[in-house]
Amino acid sequence: MSNLSKLEFVALDISGKNYLSWVLDAEIHLAAKGLDATITQENEASSQDKTKAMIFLRYHLDEGLKIEYLTVKDPLVLWTDLKGRYDHLKATVLPRARYEWLHLQFQDFKTQQYREKGFQKYSELISCLLVAEQQNALLMKNHEARPTGAAPLPEANVVRARDQSEVKRDDHPGYNNARGRGKDKI
Repeated sequence: MSNLSKLEFVALDISGKNYLSWVLDAEIHLAAKGLDATITQENEASSQDKTKAMIFLRYHLDEGLKIEYLTVKDPLVLWTDLKGRYDHLKATVLPRARYEWLHLQFQDFKTQQYREKGFQKYSELISCLLVAEQQNALLMKNHEARPTGAAPLPEANVVRARDQSEVKRDDHPGYNNARGRGKDKI
């Protein structure tokens, strides 16, 4: 029973925005636990398996959904109710995501270097964009530390060399005077 109390994946949000991924995760985890028959029609699952599946499903629900489905005790009923409530997202979110993927444009980049690479998988594109974003963040951090046009930082060795040359000049009064008049002469 301690295995059921762990949160293996993100709970279903009451808005249903993560329903598609939640359904997939729930099906996979129930199958791994041998409880996938509890959410199919005309199942012959034992009451103990139904109870385990119900505990698992309820644990992965938003608090508002838990309260709303408080009286439901059969995992199949809960599963079909949630499907009826959120399954329309497949008809709205999925086509929109596919459309955006097909018509993906990179208007921020002059050469559209990412389009030229011909990514076939979303994960490859995101990985490349994340690396570019990190590099850009580093460049911005360097720029903020010393903006363009700011005076360069003095070199430590140059300052030391300048101090030594001033000492030498003081040893030889009139050394830098073009007319030959030193500090001592008036």
